Amino acid sequence: MKTFLQNKRVLVTGGAGFFGSFVSACLLACGAHVHAPRRRDYDLVERGDCRRLLKDSRPEVVFHLAARVGGIGANRAQPGTFLFENALMGLQMLEECRLAEVGKIVIAGTVCAYPKFAPVPFSEDDLWDGYPEETNAPYGLAKKMLLVQSQAYRDQYGYNSLFLLPVNLYGPRDNFDPKSSHVIPALIRKAIEAGERSDAEMFVWGDGSPTREFLYVEDAADGIVTAAEKYNGDQPVNLGSGYEISIKDLVEMTSKMTGFTGKLVWQTDKPNGQPRRGLDVSRAKEYFGWSAQVPFEEGMRRTIEWFKANRNAVR
Repeated sequence: MKTFLQNKRVLVTGGAGFFGSFVSACLLACGAHVHAPRRRDYDLVERGDCRRLLKDSRPEVVFHLAARVGGIGANRAQPGTFLFENALMGLQMLEECRLAEVGKIVIAGTVCAYPKFAPVPFSEDDLWDGYPEETNAPYGLAKKMLLVQSQAYRDQYGYNSLFLLPVNLYGPRDNFDPKSSHVIPALIRKAIEAGERSDAEMFVWGDGSPTREFLYVEDAADGIVTAAEKYNGDQPVNLGSGYEISIKDLVEMTSKMTGFTGKLVWQTDKPNGQPRRGLDVSRAKEYFGWSAQVPFEEGMRRTIEWFKANRNAVR
């Protein structure tokens, strides 16, 4: 039973987005009074809008989830945009929260902040032992700067800010736009549409060798809200499932679950991204007693079913 957030005024930046919508629902279930603004009303790249948002919502707790996100293709096409907007939104929101004397801010970082060749499973202690994978380094570094800011503000001002590192998220209401989506929604859409056309082949980026860890979005929402309830420390904390799967196995699973029976053609001239991703999830269990609950295949089933039922409405 969560109690800290009950009756609190809580602001969720990005609260109308994929992850944010589940966090907002989780907070409402805790009895919080949630404000989840849209970008068209407050552009957090503009510092004046950050200040106006805090004045309008008067939050006691802030979850900063707003971000410019996308898959490898989107990150390669717009590295400057991904760095600039993510850094600016985070830096300004944390500073304005401090000035407005907001009691607590919870910041969502990213697994892309980890070094390209960090030992697997990724431990929070390895965050600074190398440069991130090149295709998403600008995004990862922009987010990692918020960890530096969070710890610096705690040292100088005694400000209570948390920095969490969710692994790749997936689930219902994800972005299924092939131009900007992450790997799971992109594969689900591609496989379903290829099956409907009775395509003999389906083309897939890379060679299938990289591994990834994925976290079902409802688990992620529960994790970040639980951290807000129970954790007040300065150390970054991973949020993950502890389950690592190769892209090859993921593609084959997706094909089977969506009914695509054609041949898989690997486009080895396309980038693989980071060689391996898997998180050490022990710190979340130790610090605030949280662990993921939804098995990967069950989460995939729910996501595929949701897309089939809502495909006319999704991006």
